[in-house]
Amino acid sequence: MNKSELIEHIAEQADISKAAAARALEAVIGGVGTALRKGDSVALVGFGTFSVTKRAPRAGRNPRTGAAIKIKASKVAKFRPGKALRDAIN
Repeated sequence: MNKSELIEHIAEQADISKAAAARALEAVIGGVGTALRKGDSVALVGFGTFSVTKRAPRAGRNPRTGAAIKIKASKVAKFRPGKALRDAIN
């Protein structure tokens, strides 16, 4: 399912226009992004938790040349599914 299919699904389920569903989805995505940029986590009970974790600097290899490279430290967004989502999938 891509973004436009998700918007259609939201519009049908909530009985709203596609434009309103698109605005709602953008608001949710924007809210999650804003919280993660601040370093907060976003917990949606039954769905899962979005959080930010720090990745330490490390050594890597260029796959084309095999040369050693340094990969700098970064922040990474993580998602941990909730129990209800895990149960729905299995």
